[in-house]
Formats: sequence, C-alpha cells, structure tokens
Amino acid sequence: MPRPKTKTNAQIKNDYAKKTYDDVRLQVKKGKKEIIKAHAEAVGESVNGYINKAIDARMKTEDAENQASKA
Repeated sequence: MPRPKTKTNAQIKNDYAKKTYDDVRLQVKKGKKEIIKAHAEAVGESVNGYINKAIDARMKTEDAENQASKA
C-alpha cells in the first residue's frame, strides 16, 4: 500500500505565504538594490521589512497631509 503524500516544510510555508501575503513586484535601477540592502542591514532589517516601513511612513505622512488640507 503506497504511503500518503505529505507536504514538505517548504511547501507548507509556501501555502501559508500565498494565503497571507500579496506579492508586489518592485523594479529599481541597476545598483540600487545593493544600496537598499546595505541600508536595511545597517538598521538590522530585511530588505522586505525596510521597504514596507518606508511605504508605511510615506502613507502615514500623506494621510496626515490630506487630513490637514481638509481642515
């Protein structure tokens, strides 16, 4: 009797990521990736985390500016 197929840890992680996260493709000029990576490492973050924090900060600033202009 054949053994039931089980998923590898990588497959389980991939399934979780597909359910939990959206993918966004980002293109930068040649050489800029290494600059971003160096900045991220300097503050102890992954490139993904660094970019996400930058996006969040920009959106927070823009939201505050939009609220101020409505007042």
